[in-house]
This record gives sequence, structure tokens and C-alpha cells, in this order.
Amino acid sequence: MSGVLDFAKQPLVVALALTIALLLLGETLSPGFASGQQILRLLIVAALLGIVAAGQNLVILGGREGIDLSVGGVVSLSAIVAGNLMNGTDAGIPVAILGCVAVGALFGLINGLGVTLLRIPPLVMTLGMLGVLQGLLVVVRQGIPSGQAAPALSRFVTQPFLLGLPGIIWLWILIGLVMALLLKRTVFGHRIYSIGSNEQAALMAGVPVRTVRIALFVLSGVFAAIAGICLLGYSGTSFANVGEQYMLPSIIAVVFGGTPLAGGKGGYTGTMAGAVLLVILQSILTTVNIDESGRQMVFGATLLVLMLFYGRGRALRA
Repeated sequence: MSGVLDFAKQPLVVALALTIALLLLGETLSPGFASGQQILRLLIVAALLGIVAAGQNLVILGGREGIDLSVGGVVSLSAIVAGNLMNGTDAGIPVAILGCVAVGALFGLINGLGVTLLRIPPLVMTLGMLGVLQGLLVVVRQGIPSGQAAPALSRFVTQPFLLGLPGIIWLWILIGLVMALLLKRTVFGHRIYSIGSNEQAALMAGVPVRTVRIALFVLSGVFAAIAGICLLGYSGTSFANVGEQYMLPSIIAVVFGGTPLAGGKGGYTGTMAGAVLLVILQSILTTVNIDESGRQMVFGATLLVLMLFYGRGRALRA
């Protein structure tokens, strides 16, 4: 009996149960909410969030209260860079992908160097980087739509690709598999857990803590850049602040998936379930006419509640 109760308390199980409950609630409030077409649309939106949350997940797993608050700015900048490099043509896709990945990696590298070499707290470093990115976006585009998605990119994100599912969902599944292998089957993954659990012990064991932590921020920037490219394909064009909506939800998805903000334990599977749950919740809030400010209040309150149950972690870690 105790085994059943322990299983029911697992974050992934809780997330899946709440997802089903929210779908039923949404269907009650708005018939057709749980239809196949609507669920597919929700999965596309969840994939965008889930890709951003993949990088956030890695940074949080690395411990030292690591959070990347700059992901929204990287998403916005990547969408604008991709839109201008593509300019509505399929021929520009390879250059756009390479350019955006380079941009994401660069800002992730700066974050990582600031946190490790200058020993700036991750919260402060990435918040400052977010301010830099927001200022850069205003100066460059001044909030004016910029560039167009390539037709092939739009089809990849929104149209059936294989077995009736759009390409972005298959990309998200692939990222999930890669993340699982990375965290559970590689030396790099074991090092992430070791420094997240006890950084001093990891140093004594010869783990290159600084190098690993820098790599985590670089990967966070890369995942945010990939999400920015896909977001461009979803929306067709880009705006200066199009990525702001992903900062707080990406953290909530990670915490809800069972990764405490203290780091050192957890995984990406729960984060994927958390992303789906949050998107359904957001859709329900939209259905009942809750505006953006109200949704942000709900997300903030959700994060506080989740931290109460999952996020406190090992506060007095040796």
C-alpha cells in the first residue's frame, strides 16, 4: 500500500493526473476543448515551452540556485535574427539556424562566465543579461515586426509531418530522448548531478565544476535559440518581446516536474509533463477571459505553491 502511495506522489504522476483533470475542466467550460485538433494545437504550444524549459532544466539541475532569467530575451532575439536571415525564403533556413544557435550560445557563454569567473549569483547575472537583451531589442527593432518565417519552417511547426503530428512535436520528442540519455547515460550528466548535489564534494572528486556550469548556460542559450526559431515558424513573424512569455513558465515547468531549485535531482520527463500542464492551464484561463496580467499572477502563485512542495530541496546541503 505504501508503494502505491509513494508512486502516486511522484511529480510526473501528479502532473499527468492534473493534466487529465484540467482537460476535463476545459471540456466542461468550453465544449470541444479536449478535441483532437485542440489537443494537437496545445501540444505545439507546449513543445515551444518545453524546448525553452530543457535548457532551464539543465541550469537548475546544476545547483547553486541556478536559474536562467535571460531565456525570454534570447528567444525574442533569435526569432528576430531568424526572421531577418530567412526573410520568407526556404534557402535562408540553414544560415538562420546556425546564426541563432551562435547567438544563443554566445549569450549563454557570457552568463556562464559571469557566474563562474566573476562569481555573480545566477539570478543577478541572468536578470542583468535579460535587461541587456531587452535594451538591444528596443534599439534594433523598436517593437516593429521584423522578417518573415520561411514557408518550410511554418509547415514544420504547424502542419502534419509524420503520423499526423507536426515536426516540432517530433523535435520535442527527440530532445526528450537526448536529454534522458545525456543526464542518465553520460559522464557529463553524472557531473551535472554531482555538482548540483554537492559542489564541494564534486570539486574534491576532480569534477571540472566551472566548465560544466558554463556548458549548462551555453546549452540553455542554445535551447532558447531553437525555441525562438520554432516560435517564428508558429507566428509567421517576430516582435521585440515575443519571448517574454517563456521566462516564468519555463521555471514552473521544471519545478513541477520534480526538479527542486536546489538542484541535484530530477529530470526532463517531468518537465515535459509540466509544460503540457501549464499550457492547458493557460488555455483554460484564456477561455474564462483572464487577461495577461491575471495569467501572470496565477503563474506566480503556482510557482510559490510548487516551491512549497517540491522546490525547497536540500536547503542546508553540506
